[in-house]
Amino acid sequence: MAMLLEDILQSVELWLKLIKQPQPYVNPNLDPVLLVPGIAGSILKAVDDENGKEERVWVRILAADYTFRTKLWSRFDPATGKTVSMDSNTSVTVPEDRYGLYAIDVLDPDMVIGRECVYYFHDMIVEMIKWGFQEGKTLFGFGYDFRQSNRLPETLDRLAAKLESVYNAAGGKKINIISHSMGGLLVKCFMCLRSDIFEKYVKNWIAIAAPFQGAPGYVNSTFLNGMSFVEGWEQNFFISKWSMHQLLVECPSLYELMGCPDFHWENTPALELWREKHDSDRKHDSDGKPRVILESHHPEDSIEIIKESLANNKVNYDGEDLPLPFNMEIMKWANKTREILSGAKLPSEVKFYNIYGIGLETPHTVCYGSGEKPVSDLQQLRYSQAKYICVDGDGTVPAESAKADGLKAEARVGVPGEHRGILCERHVFRILKHWLKAGDPDPYYNPLNDYVILPTAFEMEQRKENDLDVSSLKGEWEIISHDQDECSHSADKISLGAISVSHEGANQSCSDAHPGILVHSGNNGGRQCVQLNELTVSVDA
Repeated sequence: MAMLLEDILQSVELWLKLIKQPQPYVNPNLDPVLLVPGIAGSILKAVDDENGKEERVWVRILAADYTFRTKLWSRFDPATGKTVSMDSNTSVTVPEDRYGLYAIDVLDPDMVIGRECVYYFHDMIVEMIKWGFQEGKTLFGFGYDFRQSNRLPETLDRLAAKLESVYNAAGGKKINIISHSMGGLLVKCFMCLRSDIFEKYVKNWIAIAAPFQGAPGYVNSTFLNGMSFVEGWEQNFFISKWSMHQLLVECPSLYELMGCPDFHWENTPALELWREKHDSDRKHDSDGKPRVILESHHPEDSIEIIKESLANNKVNYDGEDLPLPFNMEIMKWANKTREILSGAKLPSEVKFYNIYGIGLETPHTVCYGSGEKPVSDLQQLRYSQAKYICVDGDGTVPAESAKADGLKAEARVGVPGEHRGILCERHVFRILKHWLKAGDPDPYYNPLNDYVILPTAFEMEQRKENDLDVSSLKGEWEIISHDQDECSHSADKISLGAISVSHEGANQSCSDAHPGILVHSGNNGGRQCVQLNELTVSVDA
């Protein structure tokens, strides 16, 4: 019955592809864009090496957990740095349909109800096509096996070939890379290890929500408790947290997302444990109870805690119990990756931009146990509920980490949004459209605050003061917020006035700007505060 339903869904999907769609607007002057997703952001297929049969293993609904465990669970090979499926007859591939976009668009194309939860770059692709981008000409995708290290030579070879093919398909135009999340680490690794190819083909790189210094709270809790790809009722149809946990323990990519121990954090992330203190000289408090203390382990120290908690972790695969402890060989590999990333240099001809998420409580320090119920056995942490000390970020990556790219950036812009949801934020779309020059250029748009400042009226006056010719210019400007424009009343305009410029001529010269700023809203008569940079320049001859 399950197979019959799957066949029906595939037939419907094929039929929908055959329906003729109206031809979208195409702008032939755009530079090509390559979209690079983050961890768990690519469709993966398992290929039977004996008969060549393919089946999607990430993401899917029907028989999801079973297929995931049998086809995608893997073991790390320290000799190659690659994690290999436990099923020796299975190879994992990424579909290349629609010039790589299929694999990063909707991660489960068969899903009908609640489909938005498996959108990845979908909304961005739809938006960019409206701007005039064309699949296969100026819009491409690069999906990859996200289990692997971000510096795996095989992945870097594929990315090099992709850049060359995009460059050729676009008629020799250099490429704009837009990466999301861990995709930023992959691109940065490529820039370090294949710098000549990167410089040859890349024009701009825009990183969105990239964990440049790691995602410590998210990763520590994932190592100990697993993770869910989606939240809410939809997670009942996807991979269980336990199954995902067993996969990620052998994934170099996750180790490379751990909090960087060498970074100078404003607030150092930690793994905290409430534990009973059993020292020889003072075992109990004065009331006879064991002394309970809060231990705080910084990034390097926390590895030993995670290692001990996973010491007896194992899975049963094909009737055999296989140990899956915290893998120190992968940790060594990840440390080397971090060392490579720390030496990254942006080629002089490439421009880099950084968009990071803000406004959400983001796990930074993870705490287990309490003063009343301390942790007595580290191996029970896997079954414990974590508490978090949070910082500002996108819910997954702290803003502090995402901003710390270590590169010469043209701009860094914080946008309120959730880690994956930021890919469908209208503010992000406006920023990308501005940076990609996709449409008529708007010289008044400011990505930092998402305002457009438009001149609406000017008044020029010339007069004599103390035998000097004085020219003054007074202007009125209107500040328009796109979000406000889209969802508020048309009368709710923000305006400012009394910007004046004067120039004294002849023997003395002085140029001054004295803005008198009043910002007011039309909906309730109240005032709104807008922070502007005031600049006064005086030149005397």
